[in-house]
Amino acid sequence: MHFADFALNDLLSQTAAKTPTPGGGAVASVVGALAAALAQMVVSYSLGKKNLAEHQSRLESAAAELERARGVFLTLADEDAAAYGLVNELSRLPEGDPRRSELPAAHDAAANIPLATAAACVDVLRLLELLALRTNRHLRSDLAIASILAESCARASACNVRINLSSLDEVRRTAIEANLARLLVTAADLSATVERHAAP
Repeated sequence: MHFADFALNDLLSQTAAKTPTPGGGAVASVVGALAAALAQMVVSYSLGKKNLAEHQSRLESAAAELERARGVFLTLADEDAAAYGLVNELSRLPEGDPRRSELPAAHDAAANIPLATAAACVDVLRLLELLALRTNRHLRSDLAIASILAESCARASACNVRINLSSLDEVRRTAIEANLARLLVTAADLSATVERHAAP
């Protein structure tokens, strides 16, 4: 399963199907990719504008960064689906099956992938904050929507981080929880800033 290869309707059908994957984590990552793509559109409409001439170099690099971010989110969607699929497979094994010993590591991976997704959202939101007053003012609402989607991706990813923490040792769990909390606060602050800049 490679999310970059899905047509939209196929993605929706696969998500709606009675199958373990794709689940919420992969869907969250796809939302992150949409946030990056929408921000790319804003940048595309800002490149070449005379009144934004002083920002052209930064806009060009932002377009490349957002293109990379789209790819990162889709890769994370693939990885999330694979990680959850493994957790689901191992959890269904009989108690005495030796492969069940792989469950802690599988849960660790299943927590770390959405944590990486939340971090990627913060990276995108930092870029959106930078772009908020350096892009086409007629598309500031689109940039605000991109920021809302990116924050939503971070918050949704947090759900998948937390659901996997109970299987981890206390030190690992505490470290992940602290990192996640910082990411969510930062994401909320950045998104709010971008939205304020978009206000009429």
